[in-house]
Amino acid sequence: MANPGDFAYTVKQQADIVRIVGDYVKLKKSGAQNFSGLCPFHGEKTPSFSVHATRQFYHCFGCGVSGDVFSFVQKLENITFPEAVRLVAQKVGIPLPKAAFNTAAEAEDARLRTALLEIHERAANFFQGQLRRPEAANAREYLAGRGLNDENIARFRIGFAPESGFLLRDHLRGQFDEELLKASGLLSWKEHEETTKLALYSKFRNRIMFPIRNEAGKIIAFTGRTLDANEKSGPKYLNSPETAIYSKSRVLFNLDQAKEAIRKLDYAILVEGQMDCISVFAAGFHNVIASSGTAFTDSQARLLARFSKNIVVNFDPDTAGAAAAERSLGLLVAEDFQIKVATLEAGFDPDLFIRHRGAPAYAEALNRSEKYFDYLIARARTLFPTKTAEGKVKAVNYLLPHIQRIPSRIARDELAREMAQKLGIDSAVLGQELRHAAASRTGAQVKASAEPQVTDAERILVRALASSSEWQPTETHISSREGADVEFDSARQARFTLLGDRLHEGLAAESLIEALLSGEGQVDPMLLPLRDTDRQLLAGILMREEEELTPELLEGAIEALIRRTMERKRRELQRQITEAERKQDSAALNRLLQEKLALERATTRPL
Repeated sequence: MANPGDFAYTVKQQADIVRIVGDYVKLKKSGAQNFSGLCPFHGEKTPSFSVHATRQFYHCFGCGVSGDVFSFVQKLENITFPEAVRLVAQKVGIPLPKAAFNTAAEAEDARLRTALLEIHERAANFFQGQLRRPEAANAREYLAGRGLNDENIARFRIGFAPESGFLLRDHLRGQFDEELLKASGLLSWKEHEETTKLALYSKFRNRIMFPIRNEAGKIIAFTGRTLDANEKSGPKYLNSPETAIYSKSRVLFNLDQAKEAIRKLDYAILVEGQMDCISVFAAGFHNVIASSGTAFTDSQARLLARFSKNIVVNFDPDTAGAAAAERSLGLLVAEDFQIKVATLEAGFDPDLFIRHRGAPAYAEALNRSEKYFDYLIARARTLFPTKTAEGKVKAVNYLLPHIQRIPSRIARDELAREMAQKLGIDSAVLGQELRHAAASRTGAQVKASAEPQVTDAERILVRALASSSEWQPTETHISSREGADVEFDSARQARFTLLGDRLHEGLAAESLIEALLSGEGQVDPMLLPLRDTDRQLLAGILMREEEELTPELLEGAIEALIRRTMERKRRELQRQITEAERKQDSAALNRLLQEKLALERATTRPL
C-alpha cells in the first residue's frame, strides 16, 4: 500500500497509469478522462476494461477487478508489491532505494526471481562469447547457412553451448550458490553414491542457444538446437524446464521486440519455430511472433489480445504444420480473433521461403492470406473428396468442431450457407447439424465419438507408463533435471505409485492403466492385448505428446490423483456415517468418525 511520505507514494504520484497500462493493453480514448481496452485478466470479446486518467485507477466491468497502477503490474507480472513499485519506478525513471518487503516469503520469492534473471543474463553473455571461439566454427557455419548475419545474431543474442558440461557451471559457480544454479534450469545433476554430493553439469551441450525473453525483454529461458547427428545427443531442440521465472504457456517468442509493430500495424504474424521467427523479423516483418512448436494456450491468447486481435498464421504447410495450425487456431477462434492463413508452396517453411524467394515474395504471400474458414473448407475438400455422400459426411465432421467454437450465431449461420454451397450439401440439413453442435459445445460430430473423457493427470500417467526404457532399448530418455543421463525413470515411478496406492481405480482410463501395469514394460504398449477403446485412447494420448514428461509434471499428476482418491474416500465415509446414524449403530458410527478424522488429518498434511 502506498502511504504519504513513503517511496511507493512518490512513485504513484509521478506515474501515469494510462501510459503504464498502455504498455500492456491496447487502450483507446472512450471519454474525457477514460480509456478502454480488452481486459488482460479474463477473456472477453468486447472491451469492458477502463482506466481513469485523473483518478489513476482501473476497473473491469466484466470481471470486477480494479486497483491502482501497482496492483495492475503486480497481477499481470505475478510479482510482489515491492517488486511492482520498483518496476513502475524504473518505467518512469525514478532512482530506486533498497527494496523492502512485507514478509520473509515475499523477500525470498523476489530474491529468487532476481537471481534467476541475473543467472540467465550471465549465461546469455557466456553463450555469446563462446560463439566467437574457434570451437564454435560449426555453429557459425550453421547460422550463416541459415542466412543470419552478425547483426541478426546480436539482436537475438544467439550463442553457443560448448561440448564441455562444466564450463558454464564453473562460470556461474563463483557467483551463485548451488541451490540457485539448480533452480535455474540451466544445469543438470546427479548424486555420487559414495559421497552423496551432487555433480552439476550443463544441461545444454554442443548446441546453438536461442534466448527466450519475456515481454519486458528479460531472458528467462533458452532453446538449444543440437549440432550432433547421433541419437545420444538428445532431441533436436531442447528447451529449458519451467522455473520461477519461466512458464512456456505464458510466453510468446519475440513478443518483446514485436509488440510495438503489432500494435501499430494492428496484426501479428504467427509462425511455428524460432528460426522462422528470426528470419521473418530479419526480412523486415517486425510484427512476427512464434509459438515455439506448441499449440496456443488461453494465457498466450490473452497476452496477444492486449496488442491486437488480428493475426496471420504461417505454419509449415506439411501435415504436422497443418495440425499445429488447427490446434492453435481453434482456441483463437473461440477468443474472437480475426484470423487469416498464409500458405506457402510445398516444401517451404517461412525461413526457407524468404532465403530462396526473398522478402517481396513473402510480403505477397501475406497479402494472399485467406480467411481461416476458407482455408479449412478447402482443406476439408482436399482431405475428403465431396463427390460421395461418405466424403461429405467426413468433411462436415471435420469442420464441425472448428465451427462450433465461433461465438457469434450470426457468423455461424453465414458460414453454414457458404459451407453448404462449397460442399454441395443442403443448407437446411447442414444448418441443423451446426445448431446441434453449437448447442452441445462438446465437439460432437454427426456421429458421436466413443473416446472416454480422461483428465490431464490420467494422460500424464499413461504417457509415463508407456515410456518404459525396457521396450525402447535404443532411445535415451532425457529428463528436465538430468540432461542426457538416465536418472528419472517415469515408468518406474508411475508403476511404483500406482501398484502401491491403486490411484487409478475408478478413473476413465482405469482399464488402460491396468493393462499397462500388467504389461511389465516388456513390449511396445501398442502391442499389448488392449480393448479397442483402450487402444484408441492410448494412441490418442501418445500422438498428442506436446509437453516434456518431467519429474515435476508426473509428481503433479500423482498429487492430483491422491487428492481425488481422498475426496472419494471422504464421500464414501460420509455415506456410511449417514447410514450408521439412520440405523443408530453407535459402534459403527464411532469407528467411522475416527476414520473420517484420520482422513481429514491426512488431507491437511503436505502431499
